Amino acid sequence: MNEKVLIVVDMQNDFVDAALGTKEAVQIVPEVVRAIQDPSYDMVIATLDTRHENYLSTLEGRYLPVEHCIENTEGWQFNPQVEDALAARGAMILKKPTFGSRTLAEMLQEMQPAQVDFCGLCTDICVLSNALMVRAALPDTEMRVLAKACAGTTPEKHDAAIALLGSCQIPEKEDTDHE
Repeated sequence: MNEKVLIVVDMQNDFVDAALGTKEAVQIVPEVVRAIQDPSYDMVIATLDTRHENYLSTLEGRYLPVEHCIENTEGWQFNPQVEDALAARGAMILKKPTFGSRTLAEMLQEMQPAQVDFCGLCTDICVLSNALMVRAALPDTEMRVLAKACAGTTPEKHDAAIALLGSCQIPEKEDTDHE
């Protein structure tokens, strides 16, 4: 299959400008929308970090005691601009209960796309986790990270995650790339 797939990770209100939002997350919204609108992608898949009312009693909730992305809340919803772009592209939406999505990795392994690109939030947690899971499922597939369409929990952690992804043969997409 020669498909190019864009993975948009967790561009939800709670990560953009609500419970765990950052100014860097707000700033990447236009870049994420541009990536979603890029006609060179044959398919766009977006993940929804999906937590439940018992979040604070989970292992993650004990380490990060901030309720976020509770299913069917405003914080769980996509950023409105991203949501509009995803709807216009007919993007596939996947709920995921943790950092990385096994469903995403398994689905892509079955599809065998020619290329997979990643963008979204947070570079150092969910983008990194999903990219490494997909790398394990598709060891010979070209993959890239759209660094300007990602933000980490801090700028320093974003940079560290971009470096780690590069070490795992998921390089940063160069601005000079023309599809």
